[in-house]
Amino acid sequence: QVQLVESGGGLVQAGGSLRLSCAASGNFFSIKAMGWFRQAPGKEREVVAAISSGLQTYVADSVRDRFTISRDNSRNTLYLQMNSLKPEDTARYFCALRNMGNWVVSAGGYDYWGQGTQVTVSS
Repeated sequence: QVQLVESGGGLVQAGGSLRLSCAASGNFFSIKAMGWFRQAPGKEREVVAAISSGLQTYVADSVRDRFTISRDNSRNTLYLQMNSLKPEDTARYFCALRNMGNWVVSAGGYDYWGQGTQVTVSS
């Protein structure tokens, strides 16, 4: 059974930075694609970034040049470095694991989810 635990969220001023982490339990982390999603109140969950087992990455246009996704397979951990944060980045951020090596942008393509971590950006 896979468990995903996010950490690193918090309250930050606009222009600030945060680094989210997602620790994964279970085996074969290195061959699974991972993704970061976010959901603001009243909005649908949306993809932020994703990374394949081969380290190919996807970053949403809304956060490109500000957010970076990475993974450390030796630690079974996924990261999201968020710089130049904006109030519109305020949301609950979730990590997700896909039982295949290639990333997809649809939330439905992921098999396991964490509980999320709240990110609040003040203006």
